[in-house]
This record gives sequence, C-alpha cells and structure tokens, in this order.
Amino acid sequence: MIRRATKLDKIRWLIVYTTDFVVLISFVGYYDLYVRMGMGMPWQVVAVAAVLLLALQVLAMRSFRVALREGSRPTAVLVVSGLIVALLSIFPIMWAHPPWLSALAPFVRRRTVIVLSIASIAVLNLYVTLAQGFEPPFFVMQSVLTAISVGGVLANLWLWRVAKEAHEGQDALAQLAVSEERLRFSRDLNDLLGQSLIDAAARTASAERALRADQEAAAAQMFEVRDLARKSLREVRATVQNYRALDLDEVLASVRAVLEAADVRCTVRAETGSLAPETRTLLATVVREGATNVLKHSKAERCTITIKDGVLEMSNDGVSGPVGEHAQIGLAGLAERVRTAGGTLEARPVPEDRYMLRAAVPA
Repeated sequence: MIRRATKLDKIRWLIVYTTDFVVLISFVGYYDLYVRMGMGMPWQVVAVAAVLLLALQVLAMRSFRVALREGSRPTAVLVVSGLIVALLSIFPIMWAHPPWLSALAPFVRRRTVIVLSIASIAVLNLYVTLAQGFEPPFFVMQSVLTAISVGGVLANLWLWRVAKEAHEGQDALAQLAVSEERLRFSRDLNDLLGQSLIDAAARTASAERALRADQEAAAAQMFEVRDLARKSLREVRATVQNYRALDLDEVLASVRAVLEAADVRCTVRAETGSLAPETRTLLATVVREGATNVLKHSKAERCTITIKDGVLEMSNDGVSGPVGEHAQIGLAGLAERVRTAGGTLEARPVPEDRYMLRAAVPA
C-alpha cells in the first residue's frame, strides 16, 4: 500500500524544490558559455566547462538533501565541487561560486560561509580586474547571486527545522494527552480500590480473630467482606465503562482536524445535544472508524459528516472501482454493536464515486 504523504512530507518537498531552484539559477551559465563560444572560445573548452558546471549543480543539490536528512558532512562531495569551482574560475565563470557556497552553507558556521562568500567575490573580481579592468555589472551580478543562493539555502534549512519542531511538538502533545489520561485512570482506580481493599483486609482479619470464639459473628463479617467486594467490582466496572466512553463532540472536532491535516476538506453538521450518553459514545466510535477508512481506503478530497435525530451519515469522494472490501472488515464488529443497541449500520458506494457510511441508533 502506498503511504499517503503527510503535511511534513509536503513541506519537505517544497523546501527541496525551492532550494533546487536557487541552485538552478546558475543555469544562466550555459548561455554565458554559448556567448563565449560565439566570441571565439573553442567548442571543446565550452563543452568541458558545461559538463563541469552541470556536475557542480548536481553535487550542490545532493549536498542540501544530505543536510535535510541531518546526515554527516559529505566531505568528498564538497571537495570535488570545490575543485570544479577552482577549474571554472580560470575562465572565469561567476555562476560556479554561488552553487558551491550554497552546498557548503549547511555544514559550516554562518560566519565561515559569510567570510568565504565575501572572499570569493573579492578574489574573482580582482582576477577580472587584473585581466580586463574592473567591471561593475560583473561585481553586482556575482554579489546578488551569492546572496540569493547562500541566503536561500540557510532560510530553507531554518524553515525545515521549524516545521520539524512543530510536527514533533504535535506528536508530543498527543502522547502527553494519552499519558495524562492513563494517569487519571490509574488515580481513579487507586482512589476507588484503595479504601475498599483496606476495609476488606481489616474485616477479614477481624473475622479470623472471631472465628474460634464466635463463628456466627465471623460468618457475618465474611458476608460483609463479600458485599464489599461486590460493591467494589460494580464501581470498577462503572469506572472502566466511563473511561471507555467517547465524547462525541470531541471526536468530531478531532476527526475534522485530522482530515483537514490530510488535505481532506471536512464539513460537519451535527445536532448532538439531545442524544443519550450511550448513543453519543456509539456514534463517536462510528465516526472514528469512518475517518480511519477515509484515510486508508480512499483518495478523498471532501468529506461530509451529518448527525440528526440519532442518524449519522458520513460520505466522502475519492472512490473509484471496487470499494468497501477492506473497510467492511473493520466495520463488521461495529455493525454488531450498533445492532445490539437497536440500530442499523450500512456502508456502501453511492453515485458520483462517493462512499456513504450510515448509522441509525435510538436517540
């Protein structure tokens, strides 16, 4: 099964492709070489320079992808690309320096890349000045390209780190919520059972002491222990049932947020105020299972959830060909629960390549 792209995946692709665009600005260098060939430069030299420039661009793109994965510094890639820049500087081709500096930027200190950028501009312009005099357009163009290339790469790396931290923060919040809920449940059980077990132990000890002297009193105390155990069992079952209960409004809000995060536009129209607690819990379970099927078994772009008078209808697009075969497996047990509660549940394809999940339970 092909994994659906997450929002973080899409951010990473956007950052990678925009960085590639920054590097590909140096493609203008091929036109520069073409002009030089028209001015008399041998085509063999132009061809070699073009191949070197292409290799430099590929290595620069490779370097940024390594940085995005937080891999170790690709020393060999940086050294080879540096040698290519040195060879292209003989011509000189100013389009070679910005890609190399952008490839180097993620792996050195910011101060170092700034110093190297200024040094490359100064050295290359000094070389041009000694050869044919100072050319302001050459100086301005190289400065602008260097600033765009290095600044663009550093900005994209910063943006990626911010996106990752935000994504990890959402995961941490979800795990924290689960941990807090488990802690609350453990605390409730401790409060519920602690005193009951203490009372049962005390009464059992008292019955043991009274067993030899007064068996009837001991038997009465053991009956009290039995009643206390039954009462504690009922309280534990009630606590577990309340713990398992789902809040319908919270589930609707959560499902909508999850679907929107997966680029599925979700519309919710729900009248839940008059529903019984058991009905709310059951419909919340159906909504959660339906959202899981939307994400796993469709390429949905839109999803609509309506609840009225105990009738839930959840429909989505993005369905083509045979549908429902895998989704029905997860819904089978849920359908049995709905029938036990006196309701009905059906899931089927509807016209216009849509899929409908409908549950009707006593309100």
